[in-house]
Amino acid sequence: MQGRREARERALELLYEAETKGTTCAAIVEALPVPPDVYATALATGVDADLAHIDALLRDNAKGWTLERMPAVDRAVLRLATYELLHESDVPVAVAISEAVELAQQFSTDDSGRFVNGVLSAVAKQTRRDD
Repeated sequence: MQGRREARERALELLYEAETKGTTCAAIVEALPVPPDVYATALATGVDADLAHIDALLRDNAKGWTLERMPAVDRAVLRLATYELLHESDVPVAVAISEAVELAQQFSTDDSGRFVNGVLSAVAKQTRRDD
């Protein structure tokens, strides 16, 4: 079993691949010869299952940005972290946001880390009252 950081990175890859291929993460996972880590799969397929709610939250909190205008990697990172904020109560808010910022800085644009941090901070205030 790999660590959660690696699982998040793999989930990000699955989300990005599914979006670029116009399919679901479940379909991508099903077609793989070796299944990814259980947590990576749970994150990616969880985003699929709650995509409408996640995207509504992102639209509400990404001031001045539409989902369609965001870089695809940023959109995937935001969806992944929003899923964790909504459904993984054992993951502290600071960890979910920090991990997402790191993924955005590693895989997207120079400004993505700040953007992701701002959007997720707003999402967390709206969804996680206990942290």
